Amino acid sequence: MAGGAMGGDDDDLITDINVTPLVDVVLVLLIILMVTATAIVSKTLPVELPEASTSEAPPATPRTLGITIDDSGALFLDREPVSLEELEAQVSAARAEDEDVRAILAADGSVRHAKVVQIIDLLRRLEVTKFAINVRQTDLEGGSE
Repeated sequence: MAGGAMGGDDDDLITDINVTPLVDVVLVLLIILMVTATAIVSKTLPVELPEASTSEAPPATPRTLGITIDDSGALFLDREPVSLEELEAQVSAARAEDEDVRAILAADGSVRHAKVVQIIDLLRRLEVTKFAINVRQTDLEGGSE
């Protein structure tokens, strides 16, 4: 019998675990998760969309240019070596193609500050205002040396 009606012997250990409430709670949590996940993913109602010859593709993610300055001061655009003039032409072409073009600037730590500022100035002159400077996380945590 369940509930300890075995003659009132309180010295015995309870060795049975009732998992029914645990299963009930897990199933309720699973149902809540499934309902909220579909609500988050699906922001529109499912409908049969008509076709149109003038439709536009959904907006693409903006192009990101990878600009690198190695320890000798050489420039690279998306891992391809370029001169300063070629970099300016390619960034200008990318900006003309996509107004929201972005750039990530990675410069070796031994590169002169003036070279990095020159590239930042070039980006700003070409109206590429969304750019980031790539650093290592440990450099930020280490402080000054």
